[in-house]
Amino acid sequence: MNPQQIINSDLISLGFSKTQKYHYCLSPAELSEFIIRNQEGLFSIDGALVVKTGQHTGRSPNDKYIVQTETVKDLWWGKINQPISTEGYQYLQRTMIDHLKGKVLFIQDVYVGQDAAHRLGVRLISSQAWYGLFCRDLFIPVPDDKISSFKADVTILHAPEMQVEPEKAGIRSATFIVLELINKMILIGGTAYAGEIKKSVFSLMNYLMPKVNVFPMHCSANVGARGDVALFFGLSGTGKTTLSSTPDRRLIGDDEHGWSETGIFNFEGGCYAKTIRLRADLEPLIWQAVHRFGALIENVVIDPHTREIDFDSDQITENTRAAYPLTFIDNHYMEPVAGHPENIFFLTADAFGVLPPIARLTAEQAMYYFLAGYTSKLAGTEVNLGSQPQTTFSSCFAAPFLPLHPMVYASMLGSRIKQHHTNIWLVNTGWSGGMYGVGKRIHLPYTRAMIKAALEGQLAKGDFIPEPFFNLEIPTGCPDVPDGMLDPQSTWQDKTAYRQQAGILVTKFIETMEQYRDQVPPAIINAGPVSAK
Repeated sequence: MNPQQIINSDLISLGFSKTQKYHYCLSPAELSEFIIRNQEGLFSIDGALVVKTGQHTGRSPNDKYIVQTETVKDLWWGKINQPISTEGYQYLQRTMIDHLKGKVLFIQDVYVGQDAAHRLGVRLISSQAWYGLFCRDLFIPVPDDKISSFKADVTILHAPEMQVEPEKAGIRSATFIVLELINKMILIGGTAYAGEIKKSVFSLMNYLMPKVNVFPMHCSANVGARGDVALFFGLSGTGKTTLSSTPDRRLIGDDEHGWSETGIFNFEGGCYAKTIRLRADLEPLIWQAVHRFGALIENVVIDPHTREIDFDSDQITENTRAAYPLTFIDNHYMEPVAGHPENIFFLTADAFGVLPPIARLTAEQAMYYFLAGYTSKLAGTEVNLGSQPQTTFSSCFAAPFLPLHPMVYASMLGSRIKQHHTNIWLVNTGWSGGMYGVGKRIHLPYTRAMIKAALEGQLAKGDFIPEPFFNLEIPTGCPDVPDGMLDPQSTWQDKTAYRQQAGILVTKFIETMEQYRDQVPPAIINAGPVSAK
C-alpha cells in the first residue's frame, strides 16, 4: 500500500470514516501557509511563526492520567500518576474521534530517539496545523524516502479546543492528558499548550526505555572539542537549554536524552527554549535560532504592525517558549550517539539563596541530590504557579514525567556514574546574597565560567572547603568569578538571616528524603544534610 492507503486504513481502524479529510506530513512551508490561512498565528518580522495557547500557557500536571489495567503492574501510582479506568479512557477516545471527524486533520509522522536502535515512530493527529510544525521542530521528521515504510508505534489524538464532561470519564476537569501504555496511545484535549505533546512522549519513553536498559533523563547534553560529553539535569527554568547552548561546545540536545550501553543519545530533534527576557549577548545561539523562518514562538507579545517581538514582556505569561530544529544551532552534534559523560551538572534555581553556586558531589551525594531533585519552580511553567518561585522537590529532576518509581532511575544513574567515573556537580542558578526578593539572581556569565572551569578540569585540580549546612565541598576559587562569590554565606550581609534560611532548607531536604530511608543504603541518606548546624 502507498502512504495514503496506510493512513486511510489506520484512521478507519481508529473509528474515523472513509471520507475523513486530512493533510499528511506537510512541510514547514505548507504548514505555515495553513497556519496563516486558518488564523492560527502570525509571522514575526524575521519569519518565525507566533502563536498563542489561550488559557493554558503551561502544563496541567493535575490533569494527567494513565490508564489502569491489570496488565501494567509496575507503575508509580500517586499524585503524579493518577489512574483513569478503561471505561473512562474509552469514553474520552470515542468523544475525541467524534469531535475530530468533522474537522480537517493535520497528521504528522515523526521519530523519537536519535539512536535507531531505540527509536519509536510517533503519529500526531491534530485539529490544528501549528502543532504539526511543533512536532517537526521538536522531534525527528521522517525523510521523504522513508514515509512509505514508517510505522506508527505511538499515536497522539490531539484536540486542544475540545471540551468534555469530566464526570463521564471520572476526571477532575475538561482538560486531560491520558497515556494508554499497552497500545501506546496518547489523548490530549482541552489544552492548547504544545508542551503537553512533548512531555507526554517523554513520559512514555520514561516507561519504555528502562525495560531495554536505557536510562531516560530530563537533561540537556553537549560535547567538547575532545569528545567529552556533559549532561545538565534540571527542571524547567533552571538553565538546561541556556547552559548547554554555547559556541565552544556542540549541542546534542536541550532537554531529553537516553544513556545506553553505547553512550548518550537525544530523544528529540529540536529545542524548546524559554524566551522570557531573551538577550542576544547572553544567549546568542538561541537568539539566532528564534529569529528565522521555521521557528515557532508561543505566547510572546508581538507588535501587530511591525511584527517585532517583545521578549521582555510577561504580559501573557512568564513561560514564553520557542520551538526550533536542532539544525538551527550552528554547532549542533550530528552523530546519532555520543560518548559516556565525563561531567554531570545538577541545576537548581535556589530561591532561598543559600546553596553554593557550584559544589562537587561524591557518588553517594549524587544519588541523594538526584532523588531529592530540589529547585524552585519559576512562574508560568505550570498553571496556577503564581508570580513567586515555589520550592519543590521533584524526584530525579523529572517527577511529573516518571511512570516508574524514582529508585528505578536513581539506580540506573548510580551504576552508570560508578562505571564511567563521572564527575558530578551541584550548580545553583538561582539567587545569591539573599533569598528571592532580597538577593540577586546569579549572573549568567559567572555560572558559565564555573561550568567551563569544571569541564576543563580546573576546579577539580584546585582546593575545596567544606560547606557547613549541606555537607558539600566548595571550590576556593574559579577563573572569571569574583572572590567570595563561591561561598554563599559570605555574599549575605545578614549572616543570621542566612543561617535561618539555610536551616529551613536543610529541614525540607531531610523531610523529603524520609520517603526513601527504607529503600536506599544509609550511606546515601547520610550523604545529604543531616541537621541544621
